[in-house]
Amino acid sequence: MTQIPRGEGSVVKVFSLPRKEVAVRRLLVGVAALALLAGLAVAQEPIKIGVLVEFTGGCAAYGQYAKRALELVRETGIVPLEVLGRPVELVYYDARTEPTEAVTGVKRLIEVEGVVAIIGTMCSGPYLAAGKVTTVPMISPTSTNPLTTNPDYCFRACFLDDAQGAIGAYFAREKLGAETVALVVDVAQPYCVGLGNYFKQAFEALGGKVLATLAIRTGDVDFTAQLTEIKRLNPDLIYVPNYYTEVALLAKQARDLGLTQQILGGDGLHAAELIKIGGDAVEGIIFTTFWHETAAITEVGKKYVQAFKEKFGESPDSFGALAVDCYLLILDAIERAGSTDPEAIKEALKTADLEVVTGRTIMTPKGDPAKDFVILTVKDGAFAFYDVVPATKAQEIVKRVYGEGG
Repeated sequence: MTQIPRGEGSVVKVFSLPRKEVAVRRLLVGVAALALLAGLAVAQEPIKIGVLVEFTGGCAAYGQYAKRALELVRETGIVPLEVLGRPVELVYYDARTEPTEAVTGVKRLIEVEGVVAIIGTMCSGPYLAAGKVTTVPMISPTSTNPLTTNPDYCFRACFLDDAQGAIGAYFAREKLGAETVALVVDVAQPYCVGLGNYFKQAFEALGGKVLATLAIRTGDVDFTAQLTEIKRLNPDLIYVPNYYTEVALLAKQARDLGLTQQILGGDGLHAAELIKIGGDAVEGIIFTTFWHETAAITEVGKKYVQAFKEKFGESPDSFGALAVDCYLLILDAIERAGSTDPEAIKEALKTADLEVVTGRTIMTPKGDPAKDFVILTVKDGAFAFYDVVPATKAQEIVKRVYGEGG
């Protein structure tokens, strides 16, 4: 202690710590400051979510729809931009509608980018390959192949093709009155082959007759041989479980050949390109799909439809809507898990019960939600609502077609 004069008759007593103790205290203060800064850095470090979708190839439109929708909802604040106090960053990778590229994308997103979950892919073929190698939760907006969720860490936000085939067959038989049908199937795509097989099985189980199953391949532009055979068989209906480009071209050639049968398809037709390519020839086409703006009954769904129309001046598609669903489901799982550990996120996804854009999604432990089936048609150059089969009714139809084990 030292004494410092403060004026006549008074002193100020100043206590001094030994130099060693001062050094220790300074060190502790420094460590505490560094820990605080480190904690703040961790808190602000972004949580990365991969978006592995098809920007090129046969499913390019679907991937572009997904990115457009995800950017819209983040720009407009419709969805949260952070979780657990940390910002969410999206990392995009083009799956190119190729299984091998999807596998490459999964590995890069996980090993290089450090994502904790992945949205994608849009199409079943790439997903079936990518799902085998992922080590983080991977939820597809629209991979409908039943095998999609077989591997660990694999989820989807949409219905399954065994059910979609049954609903399509039910609609053809009991709503459209078709007794005979010809199938035209893209044998290069697992989605198309699977959906075609399920439709055929269900249509025959419901008393209908499949006159022929005719093969095409992705990229084909001439369908004369298949359509000539269809003209000879003269079925009541043509079922096309394929993607939009080939169906649009097939429809144009069918009408040019004088074929007037109803054309029925699946969710692969829900892309504006169907109408852009097919023009008047695709008027009246009917297809099963995931969602339509008239079914926007949730608050986030209503906000999404309004924001989409204001931004793009057109009606939203189901592919983008389901991509947003995946984003919301992942953030909800991270929040409920209280962790960014992939294992914890996976377990939380198995118990998801959330209001998303396309309605309430209740996930099963297997990774498959129960969903409504929306029926759309092309009317006056646009997609128009035709009918809806609620999830409960769809389950009854599936059991009727496949039995209680279906």
